Amino acid sequence: MIKNIYRQGRTIFSFEVFPPKKEEEFNDIYNTLNKLKTLNPDFISVTYGAGGSNSKKTAAIASYIKNSCDIEPIAHLTAVAMDEAFLTDFINELKEKGVSNVLALRGDRPKDMSDEAYANRRFLHAEDIIRIIRRESDICIAGACYPEIHPESESRESDLYYLKQKVDTGVDFLITQMFFNNHKFYKFRELAEKKGIHVPISAGIMPITSAKQLGTSVTLSGTSVPGELSSLVAKYADAPEDLRKAGIEYAVKQIEDLIANTVDGIHIYTMNKADTAKEIMEQLSISKI
Repeated sequence: MIKNIYRQGRTIFSFEVFPPKKEEEFNDIYNTLNKLKTLNPDFISVTYGAGGSNSKKTAAIASYIKNSCDIEPIAHLTAVAMDEAFLTDFINELKEKGVSNVLALRGDRPKDMSDEAYANRRFLHAEDIIRIIRRESDICIAGACYPEIHPESESRESDLYYLKQKVDTGVDFLITQMFFNNHKFYKFRELAEKKGIHVPISAGIMPITSAKQLGTSVTLSGTSVPGELSSLVAKYADAPEDLRKAGIEYAVKQIEDLIANTVDGIHIYTMNKADTAKEIMEQLSISKI
């Protein structure tokens, strides 16, 4: 289980991938995973659509990570559109495939979910499914956290209050939303510690390799963009390859600083781009020599 890896007393590395939407692109994810395997990550996470439409794909990919790549997988699990029977069935399916780690999330409202269905959904928060998973299994459970506050939270204080509740319900470790300012992460980590949140926290890093990607990331996550990063994007707006190189260098710089400040883990949002992850890991290795 992933929770045991954190006990090794080093910064652990992990990647995130997502199932492709089109069936004909499904083999591409296996090619990506075969490339990521060569980078020796400690675990790989697999996302899961809010409506559960790709739950079978998530389970299949997690199984491939475990049984073909010999790497610990963690399957995302979003609560927003599921009931207890679906939750139990999915957990059992993961167990049958040898997957013993889940990232429990509330999830965003599916576009085709009616107001009535959303208002009357079975699970309101990630904490609700964590409680059931913990009651019925010994599976390793991760949770999400936000260095810059969840977009729907009223304040930092309330955000930490609910995070503490979630952790106390049965979370073994946390993975942060992407962030581009390490000082915001350090402040969050300090406040979480004071609040009594003592589980390991992996820092979520998104390498920005295009201007469009930055805009989409900020829109979806509400993450702030430091002047240094926005200046890079503006500087290389008409030079895609230079922007990609600068974005990777920025991510490497972030990661090096996090390691120097004893971060528990680094979780790289790869966007299914194994080459980007490879360049980051190679630059990190070079910088350590």
